[in-house]
Amino acid sequence: MDIASYVLLSQEQALRRRMDVAANNLANMSTVGFKRERPVFHEYVEQTDSAVTPARQTSFVLDYGAVHDSAAGAFQPTGNPLDVMIEGDGYLSVEAGDGTIAYTRAGFVKVLENGELAASGGQRILGEGGRPIVIPAEDAAHLSVSADGTVSGVNGPLGRLAVTVFDEANVDPRGDGLMSGAGGRELAAGETRLRSGGVEGSNVNAIVETTDMIAILRAYQTSQNITQTMSDMRKQAIDRLGRVG
Repeated sequence: MDIASYVLLSQEQALRRRMDVAANNLANMSTVGFKRERPVFHEYVEQTDSAVTPARQTSFVLDYGAVHDSAAGAFQPTGNPLDVMIEGDGYLSVEAGDGTIAYTRAGFVKVLENGELAASGGQRILGEGGRPIVIPAEDAAHLSVSADGTVSGVNGPLGRLAVTVFDEANVDPRGDGLMSGAGGRELAAGETRLRSGGVEGSNVNAIVETTDMIAILRAYQTSQNITQTMSDMRKQAIDRLGRVG
């Protein structure tokens, strides 16, 4: 296989990656708190040196991962005063089933039978300092969440929902609907902005993703056509060389 074929192959692998990301975005168009992803590629330049041909550079495409689009999704009212939408960057902290701390922007909040606040999947929501928020039974029907995340009952504040911000390059999907993150910083009350009574919808635009998928498909077809043309040229060259002999 010659250099041109390797370059085309690297491009087709990048196009496949782009298609996978676009398809995943489209599949999560209705997922609360989902942030669309954008693939990131780097150029890999290889220096070739030959006694027959002069030195030249060949560029390949390298998959460098994906980043999240931090644009906010639309507010979706739920009628539950405990549900929250994070306005701006950040994630709610929860205790995952394996005991580790995970993060989510899906602001569905409920009260468990033991009085602890939890996410829709039953994971304990962690407040300031990584501590769970426990609601007394007499306050369960009279809860409210203020803009700074303070959860209050009939007798006053009971705790505060913690919002943690990250460099988005350090946030990755866990595969269970939650995110893992490294190097985060918990926001103080004055920096926290929550909107209660609803959740954040996905920021995926179906038209944008569908258009992107069509463009990817056409680029892949063009690459395939070039590959076929190169293959035909090789066959013709071999045929002519055979006739010379």
